[in-house]
Amino acid sequence: MPGWTRRVTTAGLLALTLGMSGLTACAGSAAPQGPNGEPMQRLSIVTATGEHDFWVEIADEEPERQRGLMFRPPLEPDRGMLFTWPGEAAREQSFWMRNTPSSLDILYIDPSGRIVSIAPHTTPESEAPIPSNGVANGVLELRAGRADEIGAKPGDQVRHPYFKP
Repeated sequence: MPGWTRRVTTAGLLALTLGMSGLTACAGSAAPQGPNGEPMQRLSIVTATGEHDFWVEIADEEPERQRGLMFRPPLEPDRGMLFTWPGEAAREQSFWMRNTPSSLDILYIDPSGRIVSIAPHTTPESEAPIPSNGVANGVLELRAGRADEIGAKPGDQVRHPYFKP
C-alpha cells in the first residue's frame, strides 16, 4: 500500500502542477492562438457605428498568403486573417476563393489603413479573381456579413501596427 499512496500523491501533484501551469499560461497571455500556435494580433476597424475589435492571424510570408483560409471552417465573428506584404510597395491586389469552403468578406486596405474596397459575401471555392479596384498593401478577410454588420465602408480606418496613418 505505501507504494500505491506514493504513486497517487506523485500523480496528483503532477496533475495539479500541470493544471496550475496551464492556468498561469492562460492568465498571462491575452492573445488567443491561431491554428498554427502563433499568437493572434488585435486589429480594429473604425466605422460610423464605432470601433470594432478583431483577433487576426497574420499572413506575411508567401506560403501563408498562398494558403490563407483554404480548407478551414468558418471564422468566428471576432476573428480574421490579415495579409501583409512587408517591404513591398502597395499595388492592385486580387484574391480568389480556391479551396475556401466558407464565404468571406474581403477588405482591401491602403498603406495608411483606409479601406479601399470591400468584396462582401464572396463565393466559396471560386477561382474568379476578386480585384481590389485600387492600390492596397493589406487585405483583411472576415466571416461573410461582418463588414455589413459593423457598417464598414470604403474610407473607414483599420487600426493595426502594420498600417501607418
